[in-house]
Amino acid sequence: MEVKLIDYSIDPLNKLYAAFRTCYSSKTPIEIWEEITSGKIPREKIVSFIDERLKTGHASPLEQVVFWFAVSGISRSCSHQLVRHHIGISFEQQSQRYVRYKENQLEYIVPKTIKENKEVLEKYNELMKKITEFYKFALDRGIPPEDARFALPNATPTNFHILVNFRELQHIADLRLCTRAQWEIRWLIAKMRSEVMKVIPELGKFLQPKCGEYRLGYCDEDYKEYVKCPLSKVRPHKEDLFRIYNEVVSKSQISQKELRETKPLSEEEFKHIENIDYLGDSNQGY
Repeated sequence: MEVKLIDYSIDPLNKLYAAFRTCYSSKTPIEIWEEITSGKIPREKIVSFIDERLKTGHASPLEQVVFWFAVSGISRSCSHQLVRHHIGISFEQQSQRYVRYKENQLEYIVPKTIKENKEVLEKYNELMKKITEFYKFALDRGIPPEDARFALPNATPTNFHILVNFRELQHIADLRLCTRAQWEIRWLIAKMRSEVMKVIPELGKFLQPKCGEYRLGYCDEDYKEYVKCPLSKVRPHKEDLFRIYNEVVSKSQISQKELRETKPLSEEEFKHIENIDYLGDSNQGY
């Protein structure tokens, strides 16, 4: 597998700062950009402002920063997972209709578990050889590649040219960097993160599994699976947080406001949500 960041938005930090600042400033976007380009705003302030905005969950400006990746040598099994992400991301994939695979030896991905089992590996290689022979046989008999490809396995490697905005890349990392994600796509997204870290570590640090301190902050996967995860040593689980919350509530002496233990939301709670007389925090809107 090869992953390379081939390009990204020019001055991504400045673009993010201007996008965020437009939402929170009485100044026009042109005035904000004049301040940026004049050097009046130091880089440290720009980075700090972006960090603070990202902590609030205000994510729409992230869509204005994009990355282009070149990816090669991932399996069709992996690519089927990748293309399930379709908002804020664009793919160009190697065609099995117009590209004829090497007729002398079909390339294929071999999972580590199969490599480590000599008996299974032998059978696996035999199967790939038979598929290769059939693919070549079909092409030699005039079967078009678009039909001969029906015999090709999920192990067949494929290539991508990817355009993705930073907001979607964060979402993909949330799910695919989790240790419960399938190993190949986890490796792919980890390599994409590594490429971003090389050039924009200020943004790359925000590419984490959802349990990361810059993301959801805790694990919400099945608790039995959470216990098996090596990250459980440093990241909490949702159930533990609720348990601690309930313990604090039960021992609390706070009288100014009634505190209750957590429970599922009922229709009674939704009446509060639907009550237009309850204004909540007026700062929540943008």
